[in-house]
Order: sequence, then C-alpha cells, then structure tokens
Amino acid sequence: MTDWPEGWTGDRNGRNGGAARGTRPGARSVPPHAVPRQAQGQGYGQSRDPGYGDGYNTGQVYGGGGGRGGRGTIPAQSGGGAPEPRYAPDWGRRIKFGALALVIVVLVTSIGTYFWADGKLRREVDLSKVIERPEGGEGTNYLIVGSDSREGMSDEEKKKLHTGSAEGKRTDSMMILHDGSNGPTLISLPRDSRVKIPSFKGSESGKLYPDTGRQTKLNAAYAMDGPELLVRTVEYNTGLRIDHYVEIGFAGFANIVDAIGGVELDIPKAFKDKKSGADFQAGKQTLDGEQALAFVRTRYAFAASDLDRTKNQQKFLAALASQTATPGTVLNPFKLYPTMSAGLDTLIVDKDMSIWSLGQMFFAMKGITGGDGTSMNMPIAGNVGSDLAWDEPKVKELVKQLNNDEKVTVTSD
Repeated sequence: MTDWPEGWTGDRNGRNGGAARGTRPGARSVPPHAVPRQAQGQGYGQSRDPGYGDGYNTGQVYGGGGGRGGRGTIPAQSGGGAPEPRYAPDWGRRIKFGALALVIVVLVTSIGTYFWADGKLRREVDLSKVIERPEGGEGTNYLIVGSDSREGMSDEEKKKLHTGSAEGKRTDSMMILHDGSNGPTLISLPRDSRVKIPSFKGSESGKLYPDTGRQTKLNAAYAMDGPELLVRTVEYNTGLRIDHYVEIGFAGFANIVDAIGGVELDIPKAFKDKKSGADFQAGKQTLDGEQALAFVRTRYAFAASDLDRTKNQQKFLAALASQTATPGTVLNPFKLYPTMSAGLDTLIVDKDMSIWSLGQMFFAMKGITGGDGTSMNMPIAGNVGSDLAWDEPKVKELVKQLNNDEKVTVTSD
C-alpha cells in the first residue's frame, strides 16, 4: 500500500478532501476554510474533477511563500475582513481648507465688529438743519469738538478729574480736520475767537432767528443752540463746508486713554495748573486718563493761555490717534473692544457719520504725528478786548487752499 501522509487517501475522485487526479505526494491540500476570503473566487485554472475545489480557490499560491505572506498578499484582519487602505495626508488640501476657514472667521468677526461699533455711535447732530451752507470743496472736513460734558460721571469721578460740577455743557476745544490728497491739516479754532453769530434755524424749535449782527466768542454759539449753530457759525465765518461733526466729553476722553494703556508724550517744559490738576515734569512720560485730561485743559499756566492750550490739544490728539491706530490695538481684541467701547459710548456724531468715516478721521489724525500733515491755529491778527481777532486775508487764503485741496502754505504766525 502507498504510504501517504495522514489525511491523504488513494481515492482519486477527490471526495472527502482527497487529492486531485495526478497530485503527487507532498503537495498538501488546504481546506476551504483556510483560504483567505479575499482570495476566494479568484480561480487559477480549472479543476479536472468537477467535484474538486468546492469552496476551494487555487488562485492563492501555497508553498511558494512558505506560508510567510508572499508578495501581493494582503493579510486578513483579526475580524476576517481586509484592512482599510491607508493614504498619505493631503497637506495641500488641508492648508487650503484651513486658510479658507481663517478667512471666513476674519470676515465674520470684522463684519460683526463693524455693525456692533456702528450701532453704538450716537448720531444726535442733524446737519440738515444748518441753513445757507457754503458749497463743498475737495477732501473731507471734520469739526472735532471737545466738550466739558460731565454726563455719566459720578461725584467721585468729577473730583478726581477736576471737572467741577457745572450743569449742561460747553465747548472746551474746537478743531477743523481737513483730510485731502495733500495730507491732513489740523486747524485749532480758539474758543475765544471773535466771530459773528449769523441767522440760523433753531435745532429744537425749527424757528428762524435773524442775523442781529452780534459778535461774540466762538464757544458762545454752542452755548446758544448746540452743535448745529456751532457748525453754522464756523461755516459762515470761514466759508468752509463742514462734512462731519464729532464731539467727545470729559469722561469719554479719559476712558479712551486708559483703555489703550496711556499715551506717551514728550513735554518740553514743566508746568502746573491747580484748576485743571496738571502737574507735569519735562521729558517723555506716559499719561493716564486723568493726566491727559488735565494736560489738554490747562490754560492758566501759559502766557498766551488759549493759543498755547490749543497747541497742546493738537499735540495730544495726534499722539492719541497715532498710538490708537496701530496693529497692537486694532488686531488685539483685548485692547480694541475696550477702546472702542470707551469712546463710542460718549462720542456724539452727525447722522451721516459711519464707522468707516470715523476710522478715516483717526488715520488722518495719525498722519499729523507721522509728519504727513500740518497742524496750526487759525491765523490771528490781534485782540479785541479779551477776544482773538482772526487775520481775515490769511483765513480767506487758507480756506481757498483747503477747498481746492492744495498744499497749505498759510501759517498761523
């Protein structure tokens, strides 16, 4: 008898796991359950015996790889299924989607911030009530007013900031900022300027008041009928059309300075003023809100009280704008939002003012500090009592240059 290994028989019809016809000893048949599933159904030739190979796939080569998983063999998972194919990460695709997501986040945040800030603006000044307005020129003209409003201030804050407790509000400083193609020009209007109060329409009553020929200090116009009459008086006495009105009170001014962490300023000469609370040494120093307010309000420490004060106001506001409109503030939400909130809560503007226009104003102010613009007082010819009389020929030439958006050559000296 043939001495074949156990499990093999001489039954050539292939039943009961027998060898196929012609199979030699040593070629071991593998039961169907031992064949990897992914290999089943991949026939490699045909069996000569119809009964052979039921469930058995000859496409898997046995013996050639010694059972060690030859080339091309995909090992079965423990669960019996094929492993999922692994692909290298598509970093280019990931970077594109990441960049797109970042752009969307920035856009949504920017748009949200714009509408949040725009909604906080107090559009309380209606320039449409101003009558007999001059024709507009090139560029944009802002009338920037610092008022002595104590709105929202506690008694403790009034004492700390040396503001006093007077009711109502008056103009503490007035400036025209012209933003044009030849750089910005900042012109201070001394509040003691002698001007004529023209005919006007009452901002509340709508009543027309005739021209009485009255001449008085410029800040009296604001006291008489508020921002609309102030704009009317400035336009009448200069011939320059005011496009936007911006006003800020004591509290808002101090809060903005504190929100950005103070403003660095170089003070050329030491001075003190008990009324404003000013007490400064010469040299570079960082002013907080309280000190900043004292600096811009001081007038009695100077010989030419109002004119010297307006120069300090210009210098400080330009420094404030320069240090506010920086990437460190604009791109830092922990500085940007407190700064905007502090200012916008107390900022009063005209009805046509937008956040975009306000931003342009700040960047124009920054240009003054950067050396791209000019800062000056309205040209003065002399005094009429305690009032300051404007130099009419110089004022006329200055206004002409601003309306034509020409480089300003007129000086205040």
